[in-house]
Amino acid sequence: MTVLANKACEACRKGAPLVTQEDIAKYMPQLPDWQITVMAGINHLGKTYKFKNFEQALQFTNRVGVIAEQENHHPAILTEWGQVTVTWWTHKIAGLHVNDFIMAAKTEEISSSSPILI
Repeated sequence: MTVLANKACEACRKGAPLVTQEDIAKYMPQLPDWQITVMAGINHLGKTYKFKNFEQALQFTNRVGVIAEQENHHPAILTEWGQVTVTWWTHKIAGLHVNDFIMAAKTEEISSSSPILI
């Protein structure tokens, strides 16, 4: 099994294939508590992380922002007092691509190395 967090995002172009149900079944065990939701008919991959305060939530947000820039793949991030919701999907193909699962796994790595999660 390929560890998603060790992979790099690939360039994604309009018309690239969406992940299959088989892909999803293979990837989701590496992403504890992540959920696939449908918004405006488009699958999104998201998770909410809890923190003790806004400052810790903001620090986490910034760390996710750094990896998003490194991989040139950017999530929707909602930073609130005590929590951050990170949502990945690929705009160009209006759905989920392997890149979204890679980035979710990288987000998990950040959270597992963070002593500030509650």
